[in-house]
Amino acid sequence: MGKHTHQFVEEYDGLVGFGLDRESDEATITYYLQKFSDDTLMSLLRERMSDEDMTRLFDLLTYLLKKHLNEAEYHSHFLKDDDHQG
Repeated sequence: MGKHTHQFVEEYDGLVGFGLDRESDEATITYYLQKFSDDTLMSLLRERMSDEDMTRLFDLLTYLLKKHLNEAEYHSHFLKDDDHQG
């Protein structure tokens, strides 16, 4: 079995909407990101995204990772690098 999981989107049955409260916002962000990263959808989107779109998305994701994860968390949770010595 692979190292990545996307179970939230498969199991979540709550509100998908933004702006009501923090709990719903967190669930909606998780739901949207897991839907967005679906292999089939990404295959379609990446063909249509401009270089600027891809750069902006990459920059946003990189910014969030750097802001909210320390190096050990980045290796463990994002890279799934269990062998990294932080």
